[in-house]
Amino acid sequence: MSEPLSSGAARQRVERYYELVDAPDLDGMLALFAEDAVYERPGYEPLRGKEELDRFYGSERVIDTGRHTLDDVIADGDRVGVRGRFDGVLKDGREVSVRFADFFMMRGDLIAERHTYFFTPSV
Repeated sequence: MSEPLSSGAARQRVERYYELVDAPDLDGMLALFAEDAVYERPGYEPLRGKEELDRFYGSERVIDTGRHTLDDVIADGDRVGVRGRFDGVLKDGREVSVRFADFFMMRGDLIAERHTYFFTPSV
């Protein structure tokens, strides 16, 4: 079993995720996730495992290009919370700017869980 990361190392790992997903470097980004990682985001069934993450980021994700701006990153042990904004272009050509919050759970030096929330009217 892996040793837990320090809060600082967990924070750096999550910040690296955003760099790689924006690059885009799919292989590098996937290497940050545990084999059985779970990713939950609005509008999708939970993504379970690297194979589903690969499929989502490789073909299903509606984002074509863009950049995450991180306003706050708070790490406490193996948990990291992020508040920020994404600006980009969707595959249909529309430009988007959306605020988000992400919560990560680390297992050793890998991301075991990610939960994304968007700041859009829904209720």
